[in-house]
Amino acid sequence: MRIASGALILWLIVGAVAAGQRNYYTGPVENCNQVATIAVTILAGPLNYFGMKPQIACQTPQPSK
Repeated sequence: MRIASGALILWLIVGAVAAGQRNYYTGPVENCNQVATIAVTILAGPLNYFGMKPQIACQTPQPSK
């Protein structure tokens, strides 16, 4: 169990570093697409270094009139 936890933490750290290298942390987050892309990049972890560049498009619900 300890090895699996360590591997998961290392996986997420590598994903966070990959997001940083793509400059996802610079500037303000303006929309849901940026938040989702950052999250998926972190979750993809080391796969980012094998050519995976995840991007997500999402829409937030608009308030009713």
